[in-house]
Amino acid sequence: MENPASPLFDAAHLARYTGGDVALRDELLGLMCDQAQRCLAIMDSPVDASAWRAACHTLKGAARGVGAFALADLCDAIEPAAEPAWPGARLQVERCVRETELAFAQAD
Repeated sequence: MENPASPLFDAAHLARYTGGDVALRDELLGLMCDQAQRCLAIMDSPVDASAWRAACHTLKGAARGVGAFALADLCDAIEPAAEPAWPGARLQVERCVRETELAFAQAD
């Protein structure tokens, strides 16, 4: 899942925005994980293409904000996907979210 140009988690990126505040970092990572679960739920049964794109776009922004660049890049790639591709794309996102959460847990 991880692209060498797109790390699962760039802790230095997030540290620049949090000033190294560990509590703030942890809060932002928790919020990103919560957002990922909400977006995955929408992606599980989107009502239409607009809902699919909105979930992908929302998760892409949340991921980029905290330095989860592999997840953001994946969301960017699948955002314009046609409906027949959604189930497979959602599984990719779910796997990447799990890998990203593991990377978050190793942050320090």
